[in-house]
Amino acid sequence: MEALTERTPRVVSAVKLHRGAERRKTGRFLVEGENAVAEALHDARVHDVFVTADAAQRYAAVVAAARKRGVRVSTVTDKAARALSDTVTPPGVVAVADVVDVPVEDALTRGARLVAVPVGVGEPGNAGTLVRVSDAVGADGIVFAGDSVDPHNGKAVRSSAGSLFHLPVVRERDVDAVLDALHGSGFTVLATTVDGEIELDDADELLAQPTAWLFGSEAHGLPPDLAARADHRVRIPIRGRAESLNLATAASICLYSSARVQARAARAENGS
Repeated sequence: MEALTERTPRVVSAVKLHRGAERRKTGRFLVEGENAVAEALHDARVHDVFVTADAAQRYAAVVAAARKRGVRVSTVTDKAARALSDTVTPPGVVAVADVVDVPVEDALTRGARLVAVPVGVGEPGNAGTLVRVSDAVGADGIVFAGDSVDPHNGKAVRSSAGSLFHLPVVRERDVDAVLDALHGSGFTVLATTVDGEIELDDADELLAQPTAWLFGSEAHGLPPDLAARADHRVRIPIRGRAESLNLATAASICLYSSARVQARAARAENGS
């Protein structure tokens, strides 16, 4: 079968998904690269896989998995692959999948004990990294609150390294609704601030409880009024000369600390 070009209607429609407005309109997004496409095929609803002839040979297992699941696989020209990609060096395999975000209630299910809540995150790479970190520590969900970047943005998807498909991801512009849902589900809400009244090293008793961490934006941190609405404000001790920590690093430290304490508490409860 002849390879699809950048002018083929299905390719043209897929390329439009680089735009947030088109993703919102269609409820679909682009997934690029071998690992991300493989994870999407395993955990999401995929409609199309576009692959160059060379990439089809390199990623034969991904192509086979797509066909096994009844997903339409189409060979595309290198020029079409470049149009479908937003990277300097296109990997040659791109999928079209349904967006994965869910209502906030779906991330706060019975038994959930750890949730990340980045507020107003503007950098796609940071958004994807936060998803990856949340997945790595075993968090039960991540809620992008306020005016945050779309986690289905191409850079965010790549930065998540497939984790976007592993845990509930929420987008909710209404921060008040997020806080109400968290408190209503019994979470202790902690805010990271440079002048928090509790030091992270001394917070194990709090971290053993079902916890939601509020993280502020890269540029401005958490607004004071929002930090004030948390149950507690926690500061990360900096013992060296660094002035501060970036968003992804601070979130990693806090989420790992919670996961460590909760795992220890679970082992003690189980008598192991």
